[in-house]
Amino acid sequence: MTNTPLVWVLKSAKNRFSEHICVIFVIYTGNKPNNCKIMSRLIIASNRLPVSIQKSGSEMTVSPSAGGLATGLKSYHKSNDSIWVGWPGVDANTSAEVQTITKLLKKEHCLPQFLNKDLIENYYDGFSNETLWPLFHYFTEYTVFKEEYWEAYKTVNEMFAETIMATAKENDTVWIHDYQLLLLPNILKTKRPDLHIGFFLHIPFPSYEVFRVLPWREEIIKGMLGADLIGFHTYDYARHFISSVKRLLGYDVEFNNITLEDRHVFIDVFPMGIDYDKFHNKALEIQSKPIQERSKEHQDIDRFLMGHPDRKLILSIDRLDYTKGIPERIKAFRHFLIQHPEYQEKVSLVMLTVPSRTDVEQYQHLRSEVEKLVGSVNGEFGSMGWNPIIYFYRSLPFDNLLELYSSANVALLTPLRDGMNLVAKEFIASKINGKGVLILSEMAGAYKELGEAIAVNPNNIPNVAAAIYKALTMDIDLQAKAIGVMQTRLRRYDVHKWASEFIKALEKTQVIQAENKSRLVSKKLLQEIKADFGKCSKRILFLDYDGTLQRFFGNPLDAKPDEELMTLLMNLKKDERSDVVIISGRDKTTLNQWFGDKGITLIAEHGAWIKLKDKEWKSRSHSNTTWKDNIRPILESYVDRTPGSLIEEKTHSLVWHYRKADIELGALRALEFKADLSNLLINQELEILEGSKVVEIKSTGINKGNAAQEYIQSREYDFIMAMGDDWTDEYLFRELPQETLSIKVGTNRSAAKYFVENHKEVRKLLQALIQ
Repeated sequence: MTNTPLVWVLKSAKNRFSEHICVIFVIYTGNKPNNCKIMSRLIIASNRLPVSIQKSGSEMTVSPSAGGLATGLKSYHKSNDSIWVGWPGVDANTSAEVQTITKLLKKEHCLPQFLNKDLIENYYDGFSNETLWPLFHYFTEYTVFKEEYWEAYKTVNEMFAETIMATAKENDTVWIHDYQLLLLPNILKTKRPDLHIGFFLHIPFPSYEVFRVLPWREEIIKGMLGADLIGFHTYDYARHFISSVKRLLGYDVEFNNITLEDRHVFIDVFPMGIDYDKFHNKALEIQSKPIQERSKEHQDIDRFLMGHPDRKLILSIDRLDYTKGIPERIKAFRHFLIQHPEYQEKVSLVMLTVPSRTDVEQYQHLRSEVEKLVGSVNGEFGSMGWNPIIYFYRSLPFDNLLELYSSANVALLTPLRDGMNLVAKEFIASKINGKGVLILSEMAGAYKELGEAIAVNPNNIPNVAAAIYKALTMDIDLQAKAIGVMQTRLRRYDVHKWASEFIKALEKTQVIQAENKSRLVSKKLLQEIKADFGKCSKRILFLDYDGTLQRFFGNPLDAKPDEELMTLLMNLKKDERSDVVIISGRDKTTLNQWFGDKGITLIAEHGAWIKLKDKEWKSRSHSNTTWKDNIRPILESYVDRTPGSLIEEKTHSLVWHYRKADIELGALRALEFKADLSNLLINQELEILEGSKVVEIKSTGINKGNAAQEYIQSREYDFIMAMGDDWTDEYLFRELPQETLSIKVGTNRSAAKYFVENHKEVRKLLQALIQ
């Protein structure tokens, strides 16, 4: 074990997808674009490197870290000319030391990111471990918010970005790891959009109600969204992240696909595991040794177990941290001894507690509390020949660790919150004889995979005590069956599989991003459009309003045209060769108020009304609207139950807006609303249209597509352009002639030929046409 959690967790890891976990895969069925270059080189970035620098006087040496990410990425790290960027763990006080360390690490394909003492204190000890660590583990009472911590965190993430960009070649792949570098993905994507970026979070991502207390919450989310693929250990963590994205930034999310203005970000689940063969084979080697050849520590364990025919050993291994639930575990063991006195003198709890952050007062208090509890239990129940709790405050060499794993009858692992907990998997891999029981906290990520373990709520002391009794009395055949199932799963999905699955998923996102990029209106394409626009004799532009010419507002009436937009439209229509048509879902009264006297053709309410320039409004629908009296009360009930929503009434439709409602409640209510309406609309000539945070009920047979098609039938055009942002504009894209230049605003799937990122890019494009 080691004092560098990320490296230890990753290197000793081995990952497996479990049938107990909902895993969403990125699937792409199209052809690979010609300009898509996959995995040219891999750059790994983490707070710590997989090797350590040791100083001895003026001499420096490199030694492998004990387990970690290098094990899982060894093949990629060597065969792909990859580079690992991270802090070397030592100070470089002179330029000569910098050169020496850099030279040593270069041989290991590593690149150091040097950090001074102040940055380590504020970025690592401060923001990473006093702000993010407790908050992401739900210990808000321990969370510290300091501006100097945040500034140091930003600085270090910028430093990592500069180091990576200095070495990254075009189209390289960067895989960023963990909570110390949450801002790095977006910094890199902004400065080097050619890079393919993956990010994996090794700790829990908290629920929105916890995450929202962070003063820099939007910056953290935006930082992570710089990645093309974001990985989590469990679906719960992914779900919490997606919830925060929707609530804080308002982006549309479809399954595991987050739609940004210019690209897509994919979320996926990659539950991490261990190097199964390493642990299993070592356990075989240790258990096959004759007793006299075993280590002193192993012989001590053997003597303890053989001292009484019914003697049992319960194992507990943790880094000393308030998230691990160590005091609660001791209390549960005490409760067990009280409830089952027949196990006194027969069972001992071996507690291996690895020192952590020994200079932090909070951790010093925790150590004191743990040692007092251990002393109390041993004083209450112990005897001359038996200690109920055998307590170690230190790390153990790998061989000694395996001796404990293979000898223990029960593993008691009850963290209050844990991203994964690889110790649970190491214990299972080491049980070569099929004997042993795992007691595992429901709050550990590994619980999602190891469903055959005895699950406990670590806060429920009697529940944990009962689980101990159940484990000690479990039938041998049941133990072997559970161990066998879990071993099969862990062997199949090891850390190598974890790394390879993540890289494969990242490659798939690269294909999708490249396909999207090929549809983006580039500078070259814009020049071609401008040339066609200039040489045509008659042209028409069908322009949606909300989300296309103007951004969305919480109150629809606030979206009136600004001076820039009005000037742009007036300049477009000056040329007598140009017809400008605003085709919108807006009601005719509002469109008339804004554009009625501007000499622009208006098509309102998705095609129900049309107003030729300088003419009166004309209805294209002659349907009966008495249905509104039956539908309106339903809309009113949803407004009452969905704070922030409102009803808009148009001539031929009713609209329910929920843009200002809670984003998740609004989406839930919209699904419920559509289900209720679908039953009511049977045998009625009505249809449901769903736009951006709106649901509209209208008469059938009227849409933007047939309205636009009808308009151009009696006119000759040699240039037709259509622009829109939501699925109601898909009618427009599909029904206009094949030669139409159709442009979608946003990157959602569309029948349009091309896309632009947002309404600002729409205005830039239109402005370019008349320059």
